[in-house]
Amino acid sequence: MNKEKLSKKNWLLITLFSFMGGVAWNTENMYFNTFITNEIYADVSQAAILGTMEATTAVARMVALSAIAAVVTTFIMGALSDKLKNRKMFISVGYILWGIVTAMFGFISKDNVAALFNLSDETKILGCTVWFVILMDIVMTFMGSTSNDAAFQAWVTDITVPKQRPVVETVLSVVGTISSLAVTGIGSFAQAGTISYKLFFGGLGFVVTLCGVAGLFLLKDPPRTIQAQSSSNYIADLFYGFRPSVIKENSRLYLSLLSFCLAIVAFQVFYPYLLTYVQYVVIPDNGGVENILKPSVIITAVVVVIILLACIVTLLKLSTKKRGLCLLIGVIVLSLGFFILSTSTGIFVILASLVPVVLGNALVNILFSATVKDFTPEGKAGMFQGIRMIFVVMIPMVIGPVIGDKACQYAARTIINEVGAEVIVPAKDMFLWAGIVCIFALIPLFFLMKKGLDTEKTEVTENE
Repeated sequence: MNKEKLSKKNWLLITLFSFMGGVAWNTENMYFNTFITNEIYADVSQAAILGTMEATTAVARMVALSAIAAVVTTFIMGALSDKLKNRKMFISVGYILWGIVTAMFGFISKDNVAALFNLSDETKILGCTVWFVILMDIVMTFMGSTSNDAAFQAWVTDITVPKQRPVVETVLSVVGTISSLAVTGIGSFAQAGTISYKLFFGGLGFVVTLCGVAGLFLLKDPPRTIQAQSSSNYIADLFYGFRPSVIKENSRLYLSLLSFCLAIVAFQVFYPYLLTYVQYVVIPDNGGVENILKPSVIITAVVVVIILLACIVTLLKLSTKKRGLCLLIGVIVLSLGFFILSTSTGIFVILASLVPVVLGNALVNILFSATVKDFTPEGKAGMFQGIRMIFVVMIPMVIGPVIGDKACQYAARTIINEVGAEVIVPAKDMFLWAGIVCIFALIPLFFLMKKGLDTEKTEVTENE
């Protein structure tokens, strides 16, 4: 029996696990980076920095290795969740462990690392601490990719049909934005030193763990997951998406992923450095927080939000009939926003750029995510999560931050830390490179539009 509506319970679970997953991912993707700059590099000498690496380089390496770990994990655990036909346990147990590892980050410090490895040389202490943070980030990524990228994303694919997915992806995007704002709001206190990073990581890790515990009682695998046919050869399943015949048969899926990939590469050029950029560049260049919170700025921000909401709602309605056109608009507008951001650090220029950046990013993420799910072969959602992760996580998070790091080092904007050493911080140049990369997303999108974005799937789902 076809059901065009998701049950209230499934909507609740989508919202809950999307929000808590967003809390964990945003904590990792945004605040582990500020943690490195504000805590690990806060009081180290110039000699120690020269003997190891710049803070922006440490961030780039952490993001890249985390992305590789995410992809390898999703391949292994996604195919395994298909084979075992059990998304519930992968999601629930994964979230529990994900939260525990997040909380453990609060205990990482140069003093603790020095004591653990019996180190006294400042350069070695800095190097070991940075790599310890990176190692723990990889462990956290394993938990998050198992539960969220491999299992939860496949579960959402299993319980939905094509007509529902743009709406579901919109909800996922909105919930993700809300979770990002929530983490940013709480994290700003840690970034400013009002609360400790230990309390920040511990508190957020605790609520993510609670979500996993709730999943043990609330989640249920849909009939499509349980009844799906899977290969008896697990190793073959891992490499299923690399077969030339599979790529040819699902060309629209791979074109969608390639275009999506290039847009996300552009975003990752600056995203790992964004909060550090705001803290050390935007706020000082605008005369401090007091000037940024002036009535004129607040009024402008409110107008921007109203315009954004109107544009997003209008274009998402249009996307039900003209998805290709809306994707084209999204990529072009996103590129334009990046170019505007690269011109100035002034707060009004930044606010003006938010319209094209947020609008473009919303269209790109919502519509490409829905398109990827539409073109994923039925019953093989777990197998293809690893392929999806290569395009939307590994390639962007390996290439993007490296481009951003090079842009920041070329601009050579620095701050002086507590002991008088120069530490390189992000510069507006990174947005110029983000815009250039984003334009290349139009190439595979052009070929995708020629093939058509309408799906001919006739999917049946059981919604509780």
